[in-house]
Amino acid sequence: MMNVTLTKRAIEHLRRVQGNKHVKLIYDTDGCGCAVNGVPVLLLIDELDEHDVAIETNDVPIWMEKHQLIFFDDQMTLDVVDGAGCFQLKSPNQILNPRMSLVER
Repeated sequence: MMNVTLTKRAIEHLRRVQGNKHVKLIYDTDGCGCAVNGVPVLLLIDELDEHDVAIETNDVPIWMEKHQLIFFDDQMTLDVVDGAGCFQLKSPNQILNPRMSLVER
């Protein structure tokens, strides 16, 4: 089962900007050439899709499209990048995105 540990700073930032929206983690392949080349992005969305599944976290709920689970590690950490206004998503094996955007849709 996938688990995302949110740091204290990530929790504070997400709570501040979330409002009544859902936080969704996607593997964005737009403009990357093919479906296996992409980057993780956080979205703030109004409504969930029927294919969205809840990811286990230690605080703010995060959702993901079920078919995109294969692009992510089972254990990940979401943190805030100091002074950059973005997030970092990492696992024990790799940094999945060192400067991940939070996009409102």
